[in-house]
Amino acid sequence: MKEYTTDKLEERISYHFQDRALLLQALTHSSFVNEQKKEKTQDYERVEFLGDAVLELVSSEFLFQNFGNLPEGELTKRRASMVCEPSLAFCAKDLELGKFMRMGKGEESTGGRTRESIIADGMEALIGAIYLDSGMEEARKFIYRFILNDLENKQLFYDSKSNLQEVVQANFKADLSYEPAGEIGPEHNKSFTFRVKLGNEILGEGTGRTKKAAEQQAAYQALLKLREKGYVFKKH
Repeated sequence: MKEYTTDKLEERISYHFQDRALLLQALTHSSFVNEQKKEKTQDYERVEFLGDAVLELVSSEFLFQNFGNLPEGELTKRRASMVCEPSLAFCAKDLELGKFMRMGKGEESTGGRTRESIIADGMEALIGAIYLDSGMEEARKFIYRFILNDLENKQLFYDSKSNLQEVVQANFKADLSYEPAGEIGPEHNKSFTFRVKLGNEILGEGTGRTKKAAEQQAAYQALLKLREKGYVFKKH
């Protein structure tokens, strides 16, 4: 059975905190603070705020240096797709970040450890904590290794809906459609599930905090299925 301790997470990200309190704060959801009756400032939201700014700067710098032929508008569009909630959640799932987080029993029982909004925020909080612990260079290393790495394959996810539309138009005659397949949770914290269909065939299913995110997840699952069958996707 796997252990999900802070030591294991530090091994996984190849970074060891000088101030362990920063790591614990980055992993602490507000539901845990509420249940433990701790100060609100002990959850991850303040370090997430900082991490969001660091991530935007580093990703902007990366795009500026590596895509010298792209105008400002296209750079902005690419940055938005790279650091949006579904993309960060995709990276967080690779780290199994949700399993390391501290959260209240109620949040955990309703799927909090896999909820995109929580684990995406957790990635930004981790960036903020590393920045506070060691500065920009270590934060940059983390971002390059876990968010800006393997972009060619991640682009399949970032642009999943447009990629899927292109491959379907090039190879199939049937229409592509998205349909709701359920929703759970209270009004302020719903999760939506959508299916993507090719004609009457279900190609993929995804869940997200917004309908758009759920559709993107569904499109990504469909792309993986089509890739297994040998279909080739254009590079953007």
